[in-house]
Amino acid sequence: MRLFAAVLPPDDVCRELGGAVDELRTLPGADGMRWTGRPGWHFTLAFYGEVDDGVVPELTERLERAARRTEPFSLAVRGGGQFGHGRALWAGAEGDLAALRLLAERAEAAARKAGVPMGEHRRYKAHLTVARSREAGDVRAFLDVLAGFSGRSWTVRELCLVRSNLPTSGVPGEQPRYEAVGRWPLGGAG
Repeated sequence: MRLFAAVLPPDDVCRELGGAVDELRTLPGADGMRWTGRPGWHFTLAFYGEVDDGVVPELTERLERAARRTEPFSLAVRGGGQFGHGRALWAGAEGDLAALRLLAERAEAAARKAGVPMGEHRRYKAHLTVARSREAGDVRAFLDVLAGFSGRSWTVRELCLVRSNLPTSGVPGEQPRYEAVGRWPLGGAG
């Protein structure tokens, strides 16, 4: 199954961000973007790709341990940016980014120790993807709106293992479906 570890923002935080994204969708060029659905908004900590079912029990055990070793921390959705010359627009994060980065490193290490091939290690960049495009383009107006966005802070209290179900219908614009298949409280509280 196709899996990744993530932090999921609370519903009210997604509603706040949704207001900014609704504004983005009115800008010139917005019709050329594929906007991610609010139910799928998340901060990916580590992307695992296709994971053999036989590896999942050890991966979940190691993720639970990683969560237990990480204390809850404060986070907010703030600002934004782009990857790939405008091919991906994202909202950024503010708060205890060191704790978020540590959780990401622990989620990656958990996978490596469980036998999930992780490829090359990259420095973690906290982001929540709001739109993608097949072509590079001028996204300055989008970035201006994202730069002014500042959501409320919340306390991250859990690490999630998420299954990504890719679209199979062939219908243009169909979104992947995300399903949390594991949740572990940070710091062992719960």
